[in-house]
Amino acid sequence: MIRRPPIRRKRDSTITLINVVFLMLIFFLIAGTVAPPLDSNLQLVETSGLEGREPPDALVLHQDGRLSFRGAVTDPQTYMADHGAKPVRIVPDRAVPGARLIEVTGALRRLGAPGVFLVTVRSLE
Repeated sequence: MIRRPPIRRKRDSTITLINVVFLMLIFFLIAGTVAPPLDSNLQLVETSGLEGREPPDALVLHQDGRLSFRGAVTDPQTYMADHGAKPVRIVPDRAVPGARLIEVTGALRRLGAPGVFLVTVRSLE
């Protein structure tokens, strides 16, 4: 009589996969801490009383809708003719109408600006 070899069940590899994924998760949780948290007793500097100043290479969009570059009034056509096809940074006034901001950024893009970046205030809160 010939005996058949016992049927071997294939091992399920999902347990191994789950273990590997779990170990990777733990590794990235531990290694992902880029900086230690701020000390709870630390008091940050208050800059609300300081007068702001725009970056020297940025267009300023004033509340009334006019554009200026380094203190001189300009328009998108003149600015792009003088500065070529480089990314443009705009510092908009907080009270400028959104429609005017969209109009200016659209004009700069149509005139060849590869990118238009808005310079804003960054807050820790």
